[in-house]
Amino acid sequence: MSPLPLWFWPLSSLIWTVVLIILRSKAEIEKIRNSCAIVAEILDRLVEHIKPGVTTGELDAISEEMAVKKGAKPAFKGYHGFPFSLCASVNEEVVHGMPSSHRRLKAGDIISLDFGVVVGGYFGDAALTVPVGEISEVAVKLCTVTEECLYEGISKAVSGNRLSDISHAIQDYVEKRGYSVVKEFVGHGIGQHLHESPQVPNYGPPGKGVRLKPGMVLAIEPMINVGEAEIDILEDRWTAVTRDRKLSAHFEHTIAVSENGPLILTGRKNRFTKLYG
Repeated sequence: MSPLPLWFWPLSSLIWTVVLIILRSKAEIEKIRNSCAIVAEILDRLVEHIKPGVTTGELDAISEEMAVKKGAKPAFKGYHGFPFSLCASVNEEVVHGMPSSHRRLKAGDIISLDFGVVVGGYFGDAALTVPVGEISEVAVKLCTVTEECLYEGISKAVSGNRLSDISHAIQDYVEKRGYSVVKEFVGHGIGQHLHESPQVPNYGPPGKGVRLKPGMVLAIEPMINVGEAEIDILEDRWTAVTRDRKLSAHFEHTIAVSENGPLILTGRKNRFTKLYG
């Protein structure tokens, strides 16, 4: 789940200013990894339920039931009043889609599933976009580029790099392929709170912001549009949609910076290229 839209924050060089970044111990990272493993397992299970006719409300119920069975608490439910455990964003919905018993998936849809849990005081968070049956070539290319740019960003999460090296890698990869980056929502630090410093934009010049150090734990989550970057917020005050109502995709991993490179803590069985390669 992405933090509040950036229009609540100064849109200037201050985006790279942080108040406090906590460096996690190896023991703490293992606790975060445990939460992340539950998130990954639940997202993999949700993928198995994606088919025409399923409602987003059913997916929300499955995610919450699985989390509770594993001794975890859904991280999103109740967060700033969000009433569900799962964010389920369909087609032109960018992020924070509200599950509903009335929203049935149709063949050709794409759905972004964003889910998090907290276990023993430590959070995990991840997202992926999933095809519903056969989807268009436009949708396939969008999802492929969005997933690939996530890994481009992760590859820059190396000790000694700057925070914006992650951001620039994502934006550069996306825009060279003709897609646009949503700028209002960003990635974030994560640990004993769902959203911690630093914010991790999916755009910006390289070489800015804090130097990355072992022990930093980040949720990197590009949201990429087929058309223009601009978004609107619906009347529910949560669901973000593309202003031009063209497709959007969303992928996210929680990662830790280590002495030996980035560690993906929310590794899943399902990558988009495996689901629709």
